[in-house]
Amino acid sequence: FFFLPRPRAGAAQKMVRHNNVVPNQHFHKTLWQDHVKTWFDQAARKKRRRLKRAAKAAAVAPRPVGLLRPAVHPPTNKYNYKLRQGRGFTFAELKEAGINKKQARSIGVAVDHRRRNRSAESLQLNSQRLKEYKAALIVFPKKRNKVKAGDSSKEEIASAVQTKVKGILKMPELPKGEEAMVITDEMKSDDVFHKLRLLRADYRLYGIRQKNQLAAKAKE
Repeated sequence: FFFLPRPRAGAAQKMVRHNNVVPNQHFHKTLWQDHVKTWFDQAARKKRRRLKRAAKAAAVAPRPVGLLRPAVHPPTNKYNYKLRQGRGFTFAELKEAGINKKQARSIGVAVDHRRRNRSAESLQLNSQRLKEYKAALIVFPKKRNKVKAGDSSKEEIASAVQTKVKGILKMPELPKGEEAMVITDEMKSDDVFHKLRLLRADYRLYGIRQKNQLAAKAKE
């Protein structure tokens, strides 16, 4: 038999090796005041952040602060009914809006080459968002004397105002869900379960039925 020496009181112990006893020393929980964290500068920090945001906005004016980002649905069933800002627009959305993917970053549009559009609704929603931005966009020339193609006119440049909206454009509103209603006798008598089963079967057997129909026509 091997006996481990008893650890010294107050000595910091390392993690034991193999299948041995884990040291569990509590040191009588003395001086709990040393472990209390306080933050009396919360109000001052809030003010400092606000002033920094204002200084940043003033430095880039009349340009908006940040980039235009798409409206996306968060993951998981708990949150996917909402809309929030995503990382960047897809190549398909940019193409639909008529914006070159290399030009997009130069006019304040975020691009995400990894994201894909998995529905026509998301493509339509964000392409419309890009079109709205493009319609309101004022492009300043790099040099005031040399105006190039794609730059805005002098009148538009003179009327440029920095937007105060968070995210540059407002997030689109989601369609409202159906309101609660009284269940009628007609609804109760309708066999919805059987209808869904038939629709699923039609979807599943579509290819086989098409193949059989073509084979039957070929025999005729």
